[in-house]
Amino acid sequence: MFDNTYNGWPNFETWNVSLWIQNDEALYLIAKSFVADGKDYLDFCDYLIEDLGHIRTPDGVKFDNPLLDVSRLNEMMEEL
Repeated sequence: MFDNTYNGWPNFETWNVSLWIQNDEALYLIAKSFVADGKDYLDFCDYLIEDLGHIRTPDGVKFDNPLLDVSRLNEMMEEL
């Protein structure tokens, strides 16, 4: 049977964005504050792109990539 997940995540893009949020101190703190304010990944993404000009992870994955599993990213952020 073929497993089409990436390190337990739905795909590389979702894994990569999650990895950076959890391991970059600035992204981590911003994500935590968004969750504390009742906001989700899409709000976080808009802030990164529109207010900070951060379009991609250092590995080149866009924070608004249509392949991202936003529900999984929301779950991850709630667990921070």
